[in-house]
Amino acid sequence: MRYGLAFVAFTAVLAIPAAAQTPVVLHAARMLDVESGRIVTPGEVLVRGERIVEAGPSVTHPAGAQVIELGDRTLMPGLIDAHVHLFLHPGAEDLQTVKESVPERTILATLAARADLMAGFTAERDMGTEGAGSADTAVRNAINAGLIPGPRLRVSGNAIDILGGHEDAIDFNPAQHVLSNATYANNAAELVQVIREQFKEGSDFVKIYETGRDTLRDGQFHTVYQYTEAELRAAVQEAARVGRRVAVHATGEPGTLYAAQAGVASIDHANQLSEETMRLMRERQIFALPTFTIAEYFAAHAATPADAERERRMLELHAAQFRIQLARGVPMAMGSDVGPFPHGTQAREFELMVRYGMPPIDAIRAGTLNGAKLLAWDRDLGAIKPGMYADIVAVPGNPLDDIRALEHVAFVMKSGVVYKQP
Repeated sequence: MRYGLAFVAFTAVLAIPAAAQTPVVLHAARMLDVESGRIVTPGEVLVRGERIVEAGPSVTHPAGAQVIELGDRTLMPGLIDAHVHLFLHPGAEDLQTVKESVPERTILATLAARADLMAGFTAERDMGTEGAGSADTAVRNAINAGLIPGPRLRVSGNAIDILGGHEDAIDFNPAQHVLSNATYANNAAELVQVIREQFKEGSDFVKIYETGRDTLRDGQFHTVYQYTEAELRAAVQEAARVGRRVAVHATGEPGTLYAAQAGVASIDHANQLSEETMRLMRERQIFALPTFTIAEYFAAHAATPADAERERRMLELHAAQFRIQLARGVPMAMGSDVGPFPHGTQAREFELMVRYGMPPIDAIRAGTLNGAKLLAWDRDLGAIKPGMYADIVAVPGNPLDDIRALEHVAFVMKSGVVYKQP
């Protein structure tokens, strides 16, 4: 999808000033306490500056406070998508990274960030620029400086891959020397070198491709690993040296087991895990991010009927495995893999997590409390509580009754600034 430059709407958002000290009271029919799972009726939140001061059925209304009446809606914490690609859009992924310049892709990324914010996602983890290097650092910094609207971001720069690995330019004419969408690192020493370079350029965490590509052979799932447990452990230790963490794209065995043994923060996609991998993830609180929405999208937009059937079968296998992971107590965070499908539509992931066996409150926690913990923002985000950042959204009705309400966010506040309201 190409993002139209809606200058009027875009400029209107940019014109909203930084959060003033004038207190703001939000009032709605309901408020969701995500920690307890209770609906508070009615719901009120007192905001001063960037932070929440009070929250409950009734709060102090200071003299001169602005009262925002949100009617028959539910106040919730801002949503957190822990697996996005701001530098991708629908279409041939390999071709867009070849044909579009990094400046063009960066402009599109700013529009993607705005679309995600307007859909209620006030925090995100950008899981690789797919060949745009550290350009996501500039997007993050511009958002933080108030120059453009968007979620608060954790960024990785390029993902890391082996020569001939999952994101390498496999299907192009070798004589053209088409660049990989990831940065090469073929052993532990090269992993450490690349990680240090990425941290120098401003990345917040490390994204590594540990497996892929996935295939089905006679109905059975197969994939190959890219790094050994020892190599991944070297990456985890190097990131930990400066207080940062590693996320991996990983499915199947033994790759996911190597990742869990190495101590990564999250295993993204997380399909076809062994009992030992699930045990380690539960014990070490390593998050799984199922990313169902991208699989559904690929199945619906496959190039051939055979490709569509393969994608549907992969999704069925993952849904069955997801139920097993829930039963084993694997921690879950919400990650949609948005980018190859349109930005601003990824709340569909909540609906699919519920469809495949997760209670609505747990799906919401995956995209609030758990996402905040994974992004190391749990002291400031993930719940509507005094002292936390005023990242608040409002959705129609009661999301515990109909999780699809999260696909219709009517009000968005981030750090006390209103970006969208009815």
